[in-house]
Amino acid sequence: LWGSAPHPTPWGAAGILQSTKKLFLKERTGRGRTLEFIRRNAANGLSVANLVAGLASILCSLNRQYHHSCWLLLVGFLLDLADGAVARRLDACSALGAKLDDFADFTTFGLATALLLQPRGVLDGLLAIAYVMAVFARLCFFSSAGIPFTYRGLPCPYASSLLASTFLLTGGNVTLLCITATIMILFMVDQGFYPHDRVLESQLWKKVVYAGGVVAVLFSPATVASIYCLAWSTSYIIFPCAVWSCKA
Repeated sequence: LWGSAPHPTPWGAAGILQSTKKLFLKERTGRGRTLEFIRRNAANGLSVANLVAGLASILCSLNRQYHHSCWLLLVGFLLDLADGAVARRLDACSALGAKLDDFADFTTFGLATALLLQPRGVLDGLLAIAYVMAVFARLCFFSSAGIPFTYRGLPCPYASSLLASTFLLTGGNVTLLCITATIMILFMVDQGFYPHDRVLESQLWKKVVYAGGVVAVLFSPATVASIYCLAWSTSYIIFPCAVWSCKA
């Protein structure tokens, strides 16, 4: 009959199948690219979060909200420990990521931490500058000298964690903070070896310590978080090999 509808041809069915297949493959390729982008930039995202925490800490210190500044420094401490572990786990280490991490560390553990000293005079200002320069030297010029799983000089995140915890526990006692900062400068510029603890890539108890730090900083009172991070940082600074020597 002239008015009857045409029957679908095999070519039409094959075309629909081919179009569906192309759409599926395109969607699968797009999802793969998204996952690859996330994998390559997960560590960079943690570095950026650390950088933002440092900048926010600086703003808090400039507005004399030092307790908030200390909390942000402790958050940055946890982010920095996770950053390297994520990069190595996902095999996403890159020159750009290393530069971003160093810049975030300098901002958070150098500039932001130095402002906790509340410099008001010439001597206080010189001490703050000396602290920043010690962090700069530690990040830029101290290498591990080819020895695996080691740092030369105290890693600046631990010095920052110790200073922030001391500030919270002493109510911002400037004299004690200046003494502590001076000691931390000596530890950072000294080229003695510290173990690369790799908290999230080592023994189970180190991972438990890190998880406890996350719970303490995010969910516990400031006093509890301060005592926890102070004990953690002090144990690494004073007993680096006896307690924290890496045995991955």
